[in-house]
Amino acid sequence: MDVVTLGETMVLFTPKSSGLMRYAGDFSTKIAGAESNVAIGLARLGKQVGWISRLGNDEFGERIRNFIRGEGVDVSQVTVDDTAATGLYFKEKLTPGELRLNYYRQGSAASRMAAADIDEAYIAGANFLHVTGITPALSEQCYETVLTAIQYAKRNGVTVVFDPNLRRKLWSEERARKVLQELSAQADIVLPGIDEAEFIFGKATPEILAENFYNNGANKVILKLGKQGAYYLSAESSGFVKGFPVEQVVDPVGAGDGFAAGCLSGIVDGLALPEIVRRGNAVGAMVTMVDGDVEGLPEINRLNYFMNKIEREDVER
Repeated sequence: MDVVTLGETMVLFTPKSSGLMRYAGDFSTKIAGAESNVAIGLARLGKQVGWISRLGNDEFGERIRNFIRGEGVDVSQVTVDDTAATGLYFKEKLTPGELRLNYYRQGSAASRMAAADIDEAYIAGANFLHVTGITPALSEQCYETVLTAIQYAKRNGVTVVFDPNLRRKLWSEERARKVLQELSAQADIVLPGIDEAEFIFGKATPEILAENFYNNGANKVILKLGKQGAYYLSAESSGFVKGFPVEQVVDPVGAGDGFAAGCLSGIVDGLALPEIVRRGNAVGAMVTMVDGDVEGLPEINRLNYFMNKIEREDVER
């Protein structure tokens, strides 16, 4: 494997109408989960990816596993739980520019992931382990599971990539800040957003926030700055990389996962750090232009087409 990741994936329900969800009559359903979004993004860019999780023994779990497997992601390490259900969440479109996410994941099958679910040999067979701050927020067992995966990675020379991916609704701010800082210190590469960085270390410039992560233990820091782009820092270099302009943002959810997939693919390909960040910016931008978490994740030819900005027609013929 190029990359192995672990975390919860849910079935996403979105009302077909805008406004309060209490008035919605029809819903569309899709698949969503930060870690599987990254896995699918990497698979579409031609990388070998594995996803570790736990799903309920129900139709939603079957749908998720079939969908992710169909995207070319290895799901051999997914456990089926007979006693807990697959998690759900709802994306409420209050106005064209305002979204509200509602989770129904407490006690879900994925929240029961345990250290025993992690096969050290599977982690050892990868070049990179990708983890986020969502999984440890699900339960104490999940927190221990993430620590075990990181321990296995470090023991076997696997590079650890950490995206804080703060979810305030899942845990207290005090606990979140403590764990996110702890996991950032154990990672080789950290991919925080500016809001997450300020949550952990307090308000500061991007340069100072990146230095905080670097001094906390990370070898490379790539700080997401939204549509402005990203700032990167390593022992060798640092700098800003401008974002790609987007005429209309259709759905911003999942853009950070697209950014992570783009960056990780560039790291796997051995690109220089500015090019790694540029690729991450491009994938993140492309995700915002399509409704859904994974629907806008590009394949490599579409990504190159978008990044090259060559003269082109609006319609492919």
